[in-house]
Amino acid sequence: MNDVTFAVLGTGGIGRRTLAVSEHRDDLVPVAACDRDGVAIDHDGLDVDELLAATEGNVASDGGASAVEEVGGGTGVAASTQAVPTDTPIDDVVAESDAIDAVLIALPNLEHDFVPRVADRFVAADYSGVLVDVLKRSRVIGMLDDRADAFEEHGVTFVCGAGATPGFLTGAAALAAQSFVEVEAVEIWWGVGLESGYEDNRGTVREDVAHLDGYDVETIRGMSDDEIEAIVDEHDGVLEFRDMAHADDVLLERAGICDAEDVTVGGILDLTSDEKPTTTTVRVTGTTFDGARGTNVFRLDDATSMAANVNGPALGYLKAAVGRNRAGEYGVFGPAELMPEF
Repeated sequence: MNDVTFAVLGTGGIGRRTLAVSEHRDDLVPVAACDRDGVAIDHDGLDVDELLAATEGNVASDGGASAVEEVGGGTGVAASTQAVPTDTPIDDVVAESDAIDAVLIALPNLEHDFVPRVADRFVAADYSGVLVDVLKRSRVIGMLDDRADAFEEHGVTFVCGAGATPGFLTGAAALAAQSFVEVEAVEIWWGVGLESGYEDNRGTVREDVAHLDGYDVETIRGMSDDEIEAIVDEHDGVLEFRDMAHADDVLLERAGICDAEDVTVGGILDLTSDEKPTTTTVRVTGTTFDGARGTNVFRLDDATSMAANVNGPALGYLKAAVGRNRAGEYGVFGPAELMPEF
């Protein structure tokens, strides 16, 4: 495969880590990046080290369009020597997208339809290429499926939920299910340690807090950063989640693996330590063709970081999607429907 050029929308935790990981993938060339402050575009390839230095500490505090559409001036991407300030960072990337193979949408999405609306802007510009997101919520998948015809008409290959979970672990569950003729249950249990805490991971933490008992997306969206931090403090920096409305359920169902109701997702986020508080595990229980009942188990090594397990697969799915797109396969794909490429 020829080199793949790609853009990153959003340079908070996920966007920055994607750029950093791409430095280790010789055939992936980042050519555009934006945040609320500005946009950097160089079709010969961005100076990633300089851009990362400029965006250090760049975190989005809210969960909607303002996370990238309001110009803050002089910080984030706009502080880079490669960048220019702009009032319309997403549209500036869209305007250059005919020369970009793929776009990773690494934006806060506490508005349920935010990522689908970003996709609409690329379709409206007649973009033909790849769009990838790492969204976490089940209900958004249907919004993307509603756009499948438009994606196919315009030559867009959209990969949804292409991070760790949903994403890497969803794909692992699909592979583990191959032993069985009937899948009874898929249990995904994750552990993440982020000693850098809430201040450096606001977008990620805000989205996760919405999955705690007693909270939802609408409630969290209306809360201030201080209120979110207070919730974190109430839990002594360690948040445990059960029965999360992660998109793994819908993505496994649409791939024909099992019913969405048979999928459970939970985990522990520790903002006081970089050590994982629990081992990330996928358990798939089912019955084989000869009547045996068993459980296949897939584990991630505790030494692998969240960044490695989210951003590595995101770029792997992006590269695989470019191959599909160049072969003329368009529409919406989930991480259980294609294998990421290294």
